[in-house]
Amino acid sequence: MEHPRVLIVGTVPYNTRSTSRALDSYFHNWPSDHLAQVFSDAVTPVKGHCGTLYQITDYRLLRRWKGAKEEVGVIFNYDELPDSNESSERVDEKGKVSSAYRWGSKHTPLSHLLRGLLWRESFWKTPQFEDWLDSFKPECVFMCSSDDYFIPRIATYVSQKYNIPIVPSISDDYLFDYHFSLNPLYHFYKLTYRATMKEVFKRCAGGAVYICDTIRDKYNKEYGLEGETVFLTSSIKRKPFAPVKKENPVITYFGNISLGRNLSLDRIGKALGEINHNYRLLVYSSETHEEICGVLKNNPNICYNRAIPYEEVQKKLEESDITIVVEGFRAEDIRATRYSLSTKVADCLSSGTCVLAYGSKECGAIDYLIKSNAAFVCTDSNGIVGCIKEILDSVEKQEQCYYNQISVIEKKHTIENSCVVAKTMIEKSIQKMGIK
Repeated sequence: MEHPRVLIVGTVPYNTRSTSRALDSYFHNWPSDHLAQVFSDAVTPVKGHCGTLYQITDYRLLRRWKGAKEEVGVIFNYDELPDSNESSERVDEKGKVSSAYRWGSKHTPLSHLLRGLLWRESFWKTPQFEDWLDSFKPECVFMCSSDDYFIPRIATYVSQKYNIPIVPSISDDYLFDYHFSLNPLYHFYKLTYRATMKEVFKRCAGGAVYICDTIRDKYNKEYGLEGETVFLTSSIKRKPFAPVKKENPVITYFGNISLGRNLSLDRIGKALGEINHNYRLLVYSSETHEEICGVLKNNPNICYNRAIPYEEVQKKLEESDITIVVEGFRAEDIRATRYSLSTKVADCLSSGTCVLAYGSKECGAIDYLIKSNAAFVCTDSNGIVGCIKEILDSVEKQEQCYYNQISVIEKKHTIENSCVVAKTMIEKSIQKMGIK
């Protein structure tokens, strides 16, 4: 079967050099004219693998609520997109209502419920959107998992409109992460979100794709799905093995610092100071909330930097002696990251840099690195000093981890294998729906 026409529904536009580069593990070889996306992030997309994209943002929906008559959607076609390696924020949106975007990013039950009201179907289901869909003629919906209502609702609408299957990409546990709370809004949100997702699963003719085997087994059993694990991949070029420098080693961390990661990074910084007051941890993150990043800014052994483009991440990984994968230790942090296995793990393993993993062994990324024997792992919140000293003192184990990384990448994280599994799942879903 030739590549079917797939509509991606997700928050961030497909870009091989941004946080949405996980999509490349599924669609790297897909022809652009057979790939389209609906997205909500207030950024201008760049040339990627999608032939056409349709953007709907909170800002324009809010203006519609206030009575504005302009379109809530903006269409981007491949030839019109910039070649830049970075997406640029739309000044007319995030710049004008930055406080609203910051509030919406907190992911509280109230923010999810209010956002659900903002995304009224009659506002986004416009004649322009319908015409755009009809011109593309999707044969399958690929839904990127989200804890907001509007992503599964749009996916379900398109699936029903064309009688086509949904293939959800499940990378986080938004359904089983249900804990005790005295907040009635929390329970209302969880119950209504679960009902929304059950409608999605009814349209999954061939199953889903998962971030790891553990979450695959859980969701397949609970919802009767037939999904498969598609391991995320990395385009980072591996550098030759080199022992970690003991004098002024370059130690780096890239990415999200929420969910207790800031606290774990702070502990690593303090441990470095205990070993050698000249050691520094270089952290690169887009986090701006002072209550999260402030703890790192106040640590004398941590240099907190803004987020950098993916090309620079690759260069700095090549220059690094140690790079860090970190998770939190608090119960709420573990619940949120129990199944997480981000592109960061694939990037670190692909780079050839010595990897230090620090966090609870119940977190998905930490558990994966323990089983892979491809990193120095510390799961004891009080044992990080000893773990760092082990890295500095054991060149033999550094080399062993280096070659274990190669083995893990070749077995699980190649672009060829991941794309084949994803395409097979999509084709299977279409066939089961009777489309082909």
